[in-house]
Amino acid sequence: MLLGDRTNLRDLREARKMVTIRKMQGASATMTETVPASEFTRNFGRYRMQAQREPVAVSSHGQVTGYFISAVEYEALQRFRAQRRSFATVELTAEQVEAIASARMDPRHAHLDALLDP
Repeated sequence: MLLGDRTNLRDLREARKMVTIRKMQGASATMTETVPASEFTRNFGRYRMQAQREPVAVSSHGQVTGYFISAVEYEALQRFRAQRRSFATVELTAEQVEAIASARMDPRHAHLDALLDP
């Protein structure tokens, strides 16, 4: 058995422990505590596996500097960002401005106006 194989076995055992702990905590458990960058680099394999289940907050000098997430979560975030395109109102055509100005709220939603009043 090579050293790398032992490390992988240790990572797998650690991952199983984490899964068991999460099951015991229930589905309401969210992200674990923040991990210092030095700990993150020493145990990258462990946190790589943990990131498959939940984001891992990484800190430096007591400040969270980033989050390590799975490829699946990152791709979902990229898709979400692509769908959330914003634009400047100066990009609107005159017809679009007129359509927005003449639009009226459905009367069924009039109760929501009270939420806008200070």
